[in-house]
Amino acid sequence: MAQYANIPSKSKGHTPKIFVLDTNIILHDYKCIRKFQDNDLVIPVAVLEELDKFKKGNDALSYNARGFMRELDRLTSGKFFGKEGIPIGKGLGDIKVELNHPFPQNLLNCFADDIQDHRILSTAMWVRDHNPGRFTALVTKDVNLRMKAKAVGMEAQDYLTDKIDESKVEGTCNEILDGIKLPAEILQELNYGSGEVHWNKITDKMPGANQLFRFRWPSSGENGNQPQQMAVCARFDKRKGKVVLVRKKSAYGISPRNDEQKFAMDACLNPDIQLVSLTGGAGTGKTLIALASALEQAGEYDQIILSRPTIILGNQDIGFLPGDQKSKMSPFIQPLMDNLTVIKNCFKATSKQASKIDAMLNEEKLVISPLAYIRGRSLGKVYFIIDEAQNLTPHEVKTIITRAGEGTKMVFTGDIFQIDQPYLDIWSNGLTHLGEKMAGQELFQHINLRKGERSELSEIASKLL
Repeated sequence: MAQYANIPSKSKGHTPKIFVLDTNIILHDYKCIRKFQDNDLVIPVAVLEELDKFKKGNDALSYNARGFMRELDRLTSGKFFGKEGIPIGKGLGDIKVELNHPFPQNLLNCFADDIQDHRILSTAMWVRDHNPGRFTALVTKDVNLRMKAKAVGMEAQDYLTDKIDESKVEGTCNEILDGIKLPAEILQELNYGSGEVHWNKITDKMPGANQLFRFRWPSSGENGNQPQQMAVCARFDKRKGKVVLVRKKSAYGISPRNDEQKFAMDACLNPDIQLVSLTGGAGTGKTLIALASALEQAGEYDQIILSRPTIILGNQDIGFLPGDQKSKMSPFIQPLMDNLTVIKNCFKATSKQASKIDAMLNEEKLVISPLAYIRGRSLGKVYFIIDEAQNLTPHEVKTIITRAGEGTKMVFTGDIFQIDQPYLDIWSNGLTHLGEKMAGQELFQHINLRKGERSELSEIASKLL
């Protein structure tokens, strides 16, 4: 089992550590109490008070709050917590709920506001002071609370169990193998001949499924037949055991403008690749390519669904906004509508293609739906695009993918460097997890788009500001 935190590994005769959990850890992963090995856990009663605010609703936070309370209720069936707490399970530690405790006398005036964060911190300090000789830490995804804890001498850590190693995150951003030098005759066969070559002509070790390649033509001098800068894009097809040429394809009036977009378009149009992850900065064409590909294949699916997380004020869901569901979703779906407008503008207003888009919207074959209502559905023969997926937790991404029925294709798009969810980062968000955990699966493809194509102004601003 992976070690939880940067604490020495357990050894024979060791003393279990104590971890005090903040509310956001439970809301992030309600099964977290089973991921601390044989160490003991403390839940401040202030955490239960905060969880009570999340118990109603359809979103992931509400689901996690209810799931944790059910788990705690099951563990305590017919029991009291007592001084030592109750066992979590075989090979695991004990868990207990601790009542609120004030700050030590010398720190009473440090935090004037009586808020739940301060109650949790003061309780964590009380637990530490009443367990001399045992390592005690507050575990929270709230950076500000961690800084407050460290300011008063309390050990505080992030929840590291679901964090992806930094080197693996870098790997998902550099998924195209570039720089392999091939003889001109192999490139000729790949680019102008059969369009595929056996993998052992490319590399000594069989690549992972859907590994991407970019080959450069050998320099042939001023009189050579091939431009030196021309690249050949290819993908390893594991079913065939061959590296196949990735050709430039267009979809519903949209054509790729660079190699990464060519790979992305190929993946989104390939029916054998049922799960696609597109990452990249603003203006790189992630959502536009996904949407154009969906429209191009509209006849193959019963419905095209577009969705994105609704990150708004605190723990409120879209229900507090005025109007019906369409009105509530309007601020969130506008970026998706903007991409749809770009595609429609590729054609005349009276064209068959533009009319088809309008008809699909009216007939609800093209639907924009809140992610909060996905849980419990079975999505059969659907092309499902999830935009801004970097704001989803790994559990939320898993929930969405497990809704996929027969004939469904899912495309997740997002920028892992622009996260609006306060308790996620580039190592722990669901989009990063998707790219790392699914790598090498035949039905999955990840592409990181680098070059902005929205406009020259957008590209310059992205680089310089």
